[in-house]
Amino acid sequence: MDLLTRLNDNQVPFAKLLGIRFVSAELDRVCAEMPVRDDLCTRPAVAHGGALMAFADTLGGMATFLNLPEGAGTITMESKTNFLSAAPVGTCLTGEATPEHRGRTTMVWQTRIFAESGRLAALVTQTQLVLTGKS
Repeated sequence: MDLLTRLNDNQVPFAKLLGIRFVSAELDRVCAEMPVRDDLCTRPAVAHGGALMAFADTLGGMATFLNLPEGAGTITMESKTNFLSAAPVGTCLTGEATPEHRGRTTMVWQTRIFAESGRLAALVTQTQLVLTGKS
């Protein structure tokens, strides 16, 4: 089974609720899209910061999932977000997660979220804990 199929077949319900669609997947790069719907917005009608954070968390978590040893799981330990520009309702966000560190017990991912205009909307760094039978 290829990596993109693994991501789309194992998507968590919350990611489906957000409308996230994975578009490419490699062990060192995961990309997805998320539409900016009215129910994901604040006022004025731009993507809510929490929606951006959830989008990034999903990308980093799923990127970790692809890199886990058999039988292991993951949870987010820490996440830091810089909000840089707005994403208006009716547009589509694109996210790209790349690794900063892939260790035995933790992985650190940086996710860049771009507005449809091409502007960087958010920069997120998150640490994922690798859960094994020994954790």
